[in-house]
Amino acid sequence: MGATVSRTDFEWSYTDEPHATRRKEILGKYPEMKKLMGSDPNLKYSVLFLVIVQFISIYLVKDVSWTSLLILAYCFGGTINHSLNLAIHEIAHNLAYGHSKPLANRALGMFANLPIGFPVSITFKKYHLEHHRYQGDDEMDVDIPCRLEAKIFVNSFLKIVWVILQPFFYGIRPLFIRPKSLTVLEMVNILVQVVFDGLVYYFLGVKPLVYMVAGSIMATGMHPLAGHFISEHYMFVKGYETYSYYGPLNYLTFNVGYHNEHHDFPSIPGSRLPEVRKIAPEYYDNLPCHTSWIKVIWDFIVDPEIGPYSRIRRKQRSVNGVSDVNKSD
Repeated sequence: MGATVSRTDFEWSYTDEPHATRRKEILGKYPEMKKLMGSDPNLKYSVLFLVIVQFISIYLVKDVSWTSLLILAYCFGGTINHSLNLAIHEIAHNLAYGHSKPLANRALGMFANLPIGFPVSITFKKYHLEHHRYQGDDEMDVDIPCRLEAKIFVNSFLKIVWVILQPFFYGIRPLFIRPKSLTVLEMVNILVQVVFDGLVYYFLGVKPLVYMVAGSIMATGMHPLAGHFISEHYMFVKGYETYSYYGPLNYLTFNVGYHNEHHDFPSIPGSRLPEVRKIAPEYYDNLPCHTSWIKVIWDFIVDPEIGPYSRIRRKQRSVNGVSDVNKSD
């Protein structure tokens, strides 16, 4: 079963998350950082390219064997879909068309969502922005594993299971930890996705649909790109809650590996995040970072000091004794 996780609780912090303070310091020292903020005009073209590639591959797999289909779904289709998920992450921050065109961003997000198979774009935005604003918050940050996950997945074998099932936990956890009513845009996202999936099934059969869905599931589980889920905020070094990754897989993931930089400046698109580190190296070069997402997954599984409990949490914030929950809406 492997080594048992040594932690029996989360790492509790009684200070604010570090990004707001660092952002203020950096902007005071390097006001030119503001020039990096704003939309990325090339993002929509990257999304268009990836979606077209997937449309072509969806058509081509309709006659392959099931074995070939699953291999292609893991190695190729799932990789593209993971990249599209991270394009959706960029779009959630309005980095495609800017904050002045929210509906254009939402529409592009739904378009990027099509090959993924599941309607995720609008719901992701709803919860992800709270992850930024309330990082580590005991009730608001649904990026953190729930206590039941931490209590169940307590040895190497069970951590393998947890890694494989990551897409299900990320999808289901918010519904239990912080349920919210469906919005109109979420219903539109669901309708558009169901219609697209239905058309794929009707005209091409079940194999292309399985290719889409299975690729999305496998590529967010035990897959090299999925290492970013663990690398970003799991506490590999005591006291540090956000980690950047500076390896080559950033080219496939819109630089999501530059995660300290992203949390410090969520209004700067991924394509410009390397410039953040170049402008203010003294703020990033000495922070713990990762160089391999595959190694991150391996260490998470085999190291008894790392597991679902390896996250920094904070008690829910309040202002004048009143819960801060409503401020997120």
